[in-house]
Amino acid sequence: MKIVRSIIGKVLTTLSTLTQPKLGKRSPQKQLKIEQELKDYSLYQFNACPFCIKVRRAMRRLNLPIELKNVNIDQDLKKELIAQGGSSKVPCLKIKDTWMYESDDIIKYLENKFPLLS
Repeated sequence: MKIVRSIIGKVLTTLSTLTQPKLGKRSPQKQLKIEQELKDYSLYQFNACPFCIKVRRAMRRLNLPIELKNVNIDQDLKKELIAQGGSSKVPCLKIKDTWMYESDDIIKYLENKFPLLS
């Protein structure tokens, strides 16, 4: 089963890379302000997790360079996620001391908080 997950994960990450959405557009001043605010944000994730891929694609579409923390590779990050966030579930968006789970909730929050130019 682990081999199947690994293969599927590699296929998903490759497809996601090949079909990346375009970076969203904002004025340079607005983008700089957002990037400063995003220093308090981090996304706990696995590279091959389909829900994490969904959130990363939304982040790219919204041009949100949020720090990625791969809990599949770094066990200390996984322990931090469980101890502070309350669950090992990913994706999880950390905003200062707030931990947000569920990919759809994360995307909705990011779209509302950081809209693109119309």
